[in-house]
Amino acid sequence: MSECPVCWVQGFIYIPTIALGLPLNLTALWTLFFRIRRFTETTVYLTSLVMNDILLIFSLPFKMYAYERPWRLGSGFCSFLESLIYINIYGSILFIVCISVDRYITLRFPYTMKKLRSPQKAAVVCLAIWALIFGASPAAYKLHDHRDSCFQNFSNATWNKVGIVASLETVFLVSTIIMVFCSVNVLWILKGLRNQNPQDKKLKNNKSLKIVISNLVTFLVCFIPYHVSVLIYFLAKNISVTVETMNALRIFLHISASVSSLNCLFDGICYYYVLLENWQAVSATDTVGATELQP
Repeated sequence: MSECPVCWVQGFIYIPTIALGLPLNLTALWTLFFRIRRFTETTVYLTSLVMNDILLIFSLPFKMYAYERPWRLGSGFCSFLESLIYINIYGSILFIVCISVDRYITLRFPYTMKKLRSPQKAAVVCLAIWALIFGASPAAYKLHDHRDSCFQNFSNATWNKVGIVASLETVFLVSTIIMVFCSVNVLWILKGLRNQNPQDKKLKNNKSLKIVISNLVTFLVCFIPYHVSVLIYFLAKNISVTVETMNALRIFLHISASVSSLNCLFDGICYYYVLLENWQAVSATDTVGATELQP
C-alpha cells in the first residue's frame, strides 16, 4: 500500500465515510420517519438524499477491495456497484439543487409559491429524479471490455463516447450555475431582511442560509475535482500524451472520485439544520396545542 497513493486516499476517506456515514444517514432516516414525522418540501428532498447516500456507502467496501485486486464477484454485480457510484453522484447533485432552489423560491416569492409548492409535488420531483438516474444507469453495464477489474480500466470505447462525458459535464455545469445563483440570492435576501428587522431573532439565526451554504460547500468541494478530472482524462485519452502523464491523470481521477464520496458525510450538516428546523417547528406546534388545552 505504501506504493499506492490511491489506496492510502481510499482508506483515509472511505473508512471514516463508512464508519460515520452509515450511522449518520440511518439516524437521519429514523429521525425523519419516527421522531419528526413532518414532511415538508425540504424533508421530502432530504429523505431522497439520505437514501441516495446509503446506496453509495454500500458500494464503498467493494470499491476498496477491487482497486488492486482482480474482480471475482461477477460482472453483473460489478456493474450494479458501479451504477451506484454514478447514481449517488448525480442523484446527490440533483437533490441538493432541489433543496437550494426550494429555499430560494420560498424567500424570493413567498406568497406566489406558497400556492404552488407542496410535499406531494416535491415527492413527484424526487420520483422523476430517481427515474432519470436509474434509467440512465444501464450505461454502467457497458463500461468494460473484460471483467478482470471493477471501478476502473474502462474500455477505450467508453472513453470515446463524447455524448456520455458531455452529458455528465453539462448536468454538473448547469447544476453549479443554479446552486451559485440560489445561494447568492438567498444570502442577499436574508441580508436585506436582517437590515429591515435587526431585532428579529429568527432572521439572526435563520436555518435557510445555513442549509443553502452547507449544500453549496458540499457541492463544490465534492464534485468540482471529480468533474475536472473526468474532463481532463477524457481529453487526454483522445490525444497523444505520454504514459507517465496518463498514469498521473488516472491517479488524479481515482483520488477525486474518492473525494466525491465525502458528500455522504458533508450532507450531515444539511441534515442537522433541516432536522433542527423541523424539530423546532414540531415542538412549537406541540407547545401551542398544549397551551390551548389548558383550562
